[in-house]
Amino acid sequence: MDDDRQAAAMALGRAMQAYQRSTQAFDDEVGRLLGLNPTDLRGLDWLNEGPLTASRLAEAAGLSAAATTAMIDRLEAKGYVRRLRDQADRRRVVVEMTDAGHARSWALYGPLVEEGMTQFDGFETGELARMRDQLVAMRELTDRHRERLKATPGG
Repeated sequence: MDDDRQAAAMALGRAMQAYQRSTQAFDDEVGRLLGLNPTDLRGLDWLNEGPLTASRLAEAAGLSAAATTAMIDRLEAKGYVRRLRDQADRRRVVVEMTDAGHARSWALYGPLVEEGMTQFDGFETGELARMRDQLVAMRELTDRHRERLKATPGG
């Protein structure tokens, strides 16, 4: 890699780290305003995409069954989620965000999302697709390395 390309890659890496820290700080503020700890906010984020079984939510959030139950209990007590019987298998429980949960979280995230969409105004559709593909590849890389760490013994 030539020096200019290496310097550009390093600058991009630093910008990504700064973006990650900024996003985490923003999420911390949202959690504070919603009265949620980071784990509960992450669970709510997963549920924003649609209802999930408790076991799927546990897998997505990286939590044990007991920790997931406690998280759902806390979110339900605050009115952000509700438990429903799965229509396909009445033995399973599905967790979904309530209308109030959607409204409260959108009130905080919505302005960022709406203004953020303007960041894409100068890009062609193909460029947006390449950005999406790159973000997917980066997430997959992070997921692989998270799994590697989970398999590492020790504390």
